[in-house]
Amino acid sequence: MLRIAVPNKGSLSGPAADMLHEAGYQQRRESKELRIVDPVNEVEFFYLRPRDIAIYVSSGRLDIGITGRDLLIDSAASAEEILPLGFARSTFRFASKPGAASSMADLKGKTVATSYEGIVAKHLADSGIDASVVHLDGAVETAIELGVAEVIADVVETGTSLRNAGLEVFGDPIMKSEAVVIRRKDAPTDDTTEPKVQQFLRRLQGVLVARTYVMMDYDCRVEQLEKAVALTPGLESPTVSPLHNEGWVAVRAMVPAKEAQRIMDDLYEIGARAILTTAIHACRL
Repeated sequence: MLRIAVPNKGSLSGPAADMLHEAGYQQRRESKELRIVDPVNEVEFFYLRPRDIAIYVSSGRLDIGITGRDLLIDSAASAEEILPLGFARSTFRFASKPGAASSMADLKGKTVATSYEGIVAKHLADSGIDASVVHLDGAVETAIELGVAEVIADVVETGTSLRNAGLEVFGDPIMKSEAVVIRRKDAPTDDTTEPKVQQFLRRLQGVLVARTYVMMDYDCRVEQLEKAVALTPGLESPTVSPLHNEGWVAVRAMVPAKEAQRIMDDLYEIGARAILTTAIHACRL
C-alpha cells in the first residue's frame, strides 16, 4: 500500500485535498482525522503539518508527500521535488526600511529575520554574503521596528503588509515556491510501490491538464480546414470528421483554457460555426 503525506492545515491543505479528490482518491471527512485508508486505490494518507512532511518522507517512513517547495528546501531534508502542482504559489523577497539596502551586497554584516532560516541561509551562502540570520515564527515585519534585524526575508504577494510596516522589497526574488510532490532522494524505483507511485503521478498530471485545457468543437468548410487546424492544433492533431452536408467537417481539439475565447473569435472570423467548449474532468496523456 502506498503511504502518502498530505498537509493537514494552512494554504496547502484545501487545494491538495481538492486535487486528490479530482484524481479519484478518497479524502478525510473530518479535519481531526490524521490517517485514512483508501482501499480501492491501495493508498494510505497521513495528514501532517506541512513543515514536517519533508522530514517524514526523507526518513522513508512515507513513500511520497505533498508540501511546499519552500518548506522542502527550508527543511534541508534528503527529499526531492518530482512534480510541481501549480497552487499555493508564493515569492520570497528581502525587504528593509527605504534606503537601508538596495542589493544583495548591502546585506553584508547585517542581520536578517525570517521564518525560513534554511532557505535564507542557503541563499546568502550561495551568494557569498556574510550575514546573520535570526529565526522568527511569523510576523517578521516587526523585527526591524523592534531592532531585532535590519532586513527581513518573507513571502511577498501584493506587498501591502510590507508597505504598511514602512518597508520595501529590494533585489531579485530569493525563490519562487508552489505546492510540489516530493520523494526521498534515494528511494528505490524497482520495489512493489513504484507502479502505484507512477499511477499517482499520472493522475495528478491528468488533473493539471484537465484544469489547463478545454475541449473545443466546431464545424467549418473544407477549404478553411487548414487555417482552422492552425488555430487548434491540439496535443497531437485534432480529430476531423465529415458532416452530412457536403463540404463541411466537424473538428475537435484540446485548447488552452485561457486562450479559448480568443481562439473562438478567430475561428468565427474564418467561417467556423457551432463553436463550443467543454470542460475536461480527467485525462491521461
